[in-house]
Amino acid sequence: MNDNEIIKRAERELLAPAGLGLEKTRTLLLDAAAGLDWADMYFQRRTQESWRLEEGEVKTGSFGEASGAGLRALKGETTAFAGSDIISPAAVAEIHSVARTAKTYGGQFAMGKITPPLPAKPMFPPNNPVSGASDADKIALLRKIDKFAREADSRVENVIAQASSAFDIVLVLRADGAAAADIRPLVRLSVSVILAANGKRESGNSGGGARAGFDYFSDNIAKQIAVEAAEEAAQKLDARPAPAGIMPVVLGPGWAGIILHEAVGHGLEGDFNRKKQSAFSGRIGEKVAAEGVTVVDAGNIGGRRGSLSCDDEGAPAGETTLIENGVLRGYMQDVANARLMKTRATGNGRRESYSHPPMPRMTNTFMPAGKYAPEEIIASVERGLYAENFGGGEVDITNGNFVFAASRARLIEKGKLGATVKGATIIGNGPAIMPLVSMVGNNFSLDPGVGTCGKNGQWVPVGVGQPTIKVDALNVGGEGG
Repeated sequence: MNDNEIIKRAERELLAPAGLGLEKTRTLLLDAAAGLDWADMYFQRRTQESWRLEEGEVKTGSFGEASGAGLRALKGETTAFAGSDIISPAAVAEIHSVARTAKTYGGQFAMGKITPPLPAKPMFPPNNPVSGASDADKIALLRKIDKFAREADSRVENVIAQASSAFDIVLVLRADGAAAADIRPLVRLSVSVILAANGKRESGNSGGGARAGFDYFSDNIAKQIAVEAAEEAAQKLDARPAPAGIMPVVLGPGWAGIILHEAVGHGLEGDFNRKKQSAFSGRIGEKVAAEGVTVVDAGNIGGRRGSLSCDDEGAPAGETTLIENGVLRGYMQDVANARLMKTRATGNGRRESYSHPPMPRMTNTFMPAGKYAPEEIIASVERGLYAENFGGGEVDITNGNFVFAASRARLIEKGKLGATVKGATIIGNGPAIMPLVSMVGNNFSLDPGVGTCGKNGQWVPVGVGQPTIKVDALNVGGEGG
């Protein structure tokens, strides 16, 4: 499908059932937008489903469908927004009330201009993964996961597996006259394996997903996810307490990029910088990271969890270089913040649903590959920690302070990987550690497709990634000496 076909499908499935047409609805928006700095309408229908297996049996399942509209008007620094759980002529007509609110309370402000976006190139298959696979196929996938995990380790006590799918169709009408639509499939598999031996129990977790149908989960991918969860639990059973103190830390490729996302990425979102709440505020053109460190946000990577054909303001997803060879080059922007900061929107306007206004958000945020082999990076460490994967963590978005628990970690001793450890926490500050990245590996990878990011009460799917990297000094919390 091309962009026009997707817009026509969105009109047919979102507007037509309510007796609405694209051109009349757009005319209504343009009339209401007179005297405003910006206005838009966002229409969405979401279908989602989840199945959960535990103790060898499928015990729960859920299904839901919701549709609605979000109406937004901007005047100066004032945003007026209304969401409706029903798409109807009466709901859409409320754009006039939203516009009056913005005009009444919005003051004058020196706004930048915005260029109408080019048509968004469709990135994803138009098929709905919720209805595209049978219930029997989804249950069979969960049973395969259970089988693969139990074959991986005879000590498996329980396997908990959840298969989730969602399908969104969205339509955006904008005050510059542009219209954009997107079709967004999403599947995810989450697995937890519990092992028991010698009076001890440990759990391991793994998962994967993509903007695709359930056929994404081939037997090879399903087996890999199940085995990784079982292996993580097995490593914890045999692990020694993690050391504590300041030491070099090597972060593994892929999912370890969650630290980059949380501790650095949020600080590069436009709203925090416009409000001067970020450690990176006002520092464009300055050195903020070590030589050789680049950070990119790209929403146009095919099939990835954080990707979008267009963002939730109708702008095509693209690639934004945030840090280049250690130098801060820019921020991620939505329409509102870009206009207030007199810069361009970057296709990062995202919202959880039609009930929420958009804001600057990450898509797939990563550090590209460097020049060092992973073995060379490990060999450079006399004594330190190799953190391959992370579980829970806490981050103060405004200053970048973070604490992350390493779910898979090993000692590095005399340049070689040593014993597996558990209980390691990585403590630091995102902006402060960026100049301490001394080696960037050549083994870049993205995460397996499981990330979800929260900001201001809104949750959206995201991707992270990086190669193996070495941070010269990080505070490691652990039980050992």
